[in-house]
Order: sequence, then structure tokens, then C-alpha cells
Amino acid sequence: MKTENVDVLVIGAGPSGTVAASIINKAGFNVKIVEKMKFPRFVIGESLLPRCMEALEEAGFLDALRQAGFQEKYGAKFVSNGKVCDFEFDYQFTPGWTRTWQVPRAEFDKILADTVVSQGVPISYETTVTGIKFNGSESETTVVDAKGEESTIKARFIVDGSGYGRVIPRLFNLERPSSLPPRKALFTHFVDLKRAMADQPSRITIVVHKPDVWIWVIPFSNGKTSLGFVGSPSFFEPLKGTPEDQLRHLVSTEPYLAERFKNAEMIFEPRELKSWSVTTDKFFGEGFVLTGNVTEFLDPVFSSGVTLAVSSSQIAANLVVRELKAEKVDWQKEYMDVMMQGVDVFRTYVNAWYDGTLHTIFFAENQDEDIKNMICSVLAGYVWDQNNPYVKDHEQAVNKLARIIRLRDTIV
Repeated sequence: MKTENVDVLVIGAGPSGTVAASIINKAGFNVKIVEKMKFPRFVIGESLLPRCMEALEEAGFLDALRQAGFQEKYGAKFVSNGKVCDFEFDYQFTPGWTRTWQVPRAEFDKILADTVVSQGVPISYETTVTGIKFNGSESETTVVDAKGEESTIKARFIVDGSGYGRVIPRLFNLERPSSLPPRKALFTHFVDLKRAMADQPSRITIVVHKPDVWIWVIPFSNGKTSLGFVGSPSFFEPLKGTPEDQLRHLVSTEPYLAERFKNAEMIFEPRELKSWSVTTDKFFGEGFVLTGNVTEFLDPVFSSGVTLAVSSSQIAANLVVRELKAEKVDWQKEYMDVMMQGVDVFRTYVNAWYDGTLHTIFFAENQDEDIKNMICSVLAGYVWDQNNPYVKDHEQAVNKLARIIRLRDTIV
């Protein structure tokens, strides 16, 4: 059996894996990526947040991404019963990036993967991890390629950025159910010929369809638009017909979108994703670290998935470099606690979205612009800024603001 020796094995060639691989490779270590799928491949998570740009910049990916001509994203718009709340990243509270992109992920991920290969990191596609043995921090990973041939990879450290594949959590029984209730999405890409009649393409639009059902509308630079309905599984149960019949019916019942997407061509038959929220006991162990969706995936409503993926891999990769240089790393304090800070902030906002708290805030009259800019920073992905009260005291601050608005509106 063939055996390969590397400093670091990265599992997964998505944004999390490629960012980590690039940073570690730049530090002078021998890195290899194994990826179960063949690229390009479809995946959702198409609307990035400005905080992503810091990780993509450190990984050396921005030049290649700029050349791709993706749709620039300057903000996020929320719509409910004729009311509009528009967040512009130019006015966010936290200093940082104010621009990012909306991207077809197949193309975006392929660019990242091709760029990391050009940097000297090999990727073995259609290669499945079947087993991992640890001896202290040293590891021996068994993989099987597309031809069914088995080989092993010995590494000093493993970065698991396998996304929904969740390789290490599944192999070592680390998976745990999320505290969030199960939800489902039904989505496709439309040829969006009537885009100009409604939304600015430079932002994601989130439409409140029902109190606990929402719609994403994500325009791309190629003239197509991603559209999906998200709600509890019970919301979709009464729908009849094919997935296309179901999605077309739902679109027809939403006044904000019905005319724009009436008879619009679907690029592919609508797909569904459900029960996506999941977590794990620990984001690290001797000889490995988990990054991206392998740690915890919450919900797509605030586009946090890719942000947490690349930010976690950026942080983890720099810690791996220090570990390989025999420097002392406190993985609990420097990684787990840091990542849980970001996850917990997003979790507060996800919960507040579904229980209506954020609806009260977003669609209130006479909004305080300073507070709006603080919340805008969260929506931009700056969920580690302890100078922002809506990050530092996220749950208390959000709930208090909603109570004040309700009281004010009741008095009026």
C-alpha cells in the first residue's frame, strides 16, 4: 500500500480547507488536501459577508476572485409586508471590509481550489477518508481514490474542513444535535430577466413570507438569481406536485416576487436541504482541529456559514503553524472559546429572527442609526468585536432593544 508523508493533511477542498491549506503552506510546511467530490460541484452558501475578505486576503485568493467578476455585495435588505430595512456595510460600526461578493459556489470554490494548487498544495479529488489512527499528535489516514485504490497519508497534524461530510466527528463519535429546531429549504437558480424591476443586485434580499418562513434572493453577475424558501418541514408538507411545481406555487403566493419570477426559467430542478443544524463536543484534539461547518452550522438566514468557515480556518491555520514550530498553543482559549464567541453571537441573531424579535427591530419606525450600524456590523460578520454592545452583550442588547421598541409603539 502506498504511503505518503506530509506535515499537514487537510480534509476538504472547500473554502475552509483551502484557506487553511494556503496559510499553512505559506509558512513553509508540506500540506496535502484530500477531497471526496470532483470539482466543480454544487453547494449553497452563496452570499458572503465582509469579514470573509480578511481570511481570503491572508490566503492570497483575492486577485483570482476579483478576476472572476462576481457580483459585488454592499449590504443586505430585509422586506416584510411592504416595509423595508436596508443595511449598508459602508455604515457598519466595526472598522473593516465594507464589500464582498455573491457567488455561485461551484465556480467560487473551484477558483479557491485551483489557486491553492497553484501555490503548491496538491489536491486529491474523489478521494474518501475511510479511517484515521492517532498516535499522539501523529496520524495515519487511510483513503480510497476514485479507482478504489487504498493508500495512507501520515501527517503531523490534520485540519478537518470537510463541511457537511464531518469526517472526524463521525469517525470518532463527536457529533451532537443542535439546540435549533429542524428546518428545510427548497431552492433553485432562476434566469432573472426582470431583475431591474425589483432589487438592487448588490445585496442579498431576505423576504419575510410568514412569521417563521423567509425567502432568500441572491443575484449573481451572470444574470441568474438564487432563490430559496426556508421554514419548518411542516410548512412544506401540504405542497403537491414536483419540486418545480412546489417552488413555483410558493413564488406565486409571494407578492414581492410573483411577477418578477413568473414563468422564469429554472436552471435546475429545485433541491431541498433540511435538518442542517448540527454541532460537536469539541473543535480540536491532539493532532487535529475542526474548521468550518465541521464545528457547528447554524442556519442560512444571515449567511454565517462561509464566514465561520473561513474565519475558523484562518485562526486555526495560524495556530497549527505555531504548534508545528513547537510553540505553546492553548487550543481551548485561542480557538474553541474564540469560535464559540462568534457562533453564540450568530445563534442569538438566528433565534431572534425566528421568534420575531429582529422583525420588531428591523421594521421599526424612527430607527436609531447608531444602533442600526452596530447591528449592521454583526450582519457583516464582525461577531468578535467586543467594542460593539450588540456583540459583547448580544442576547441582552437585542432583547432589550425589542422591548423598548414595543413599549414605545404601544404608548404611541
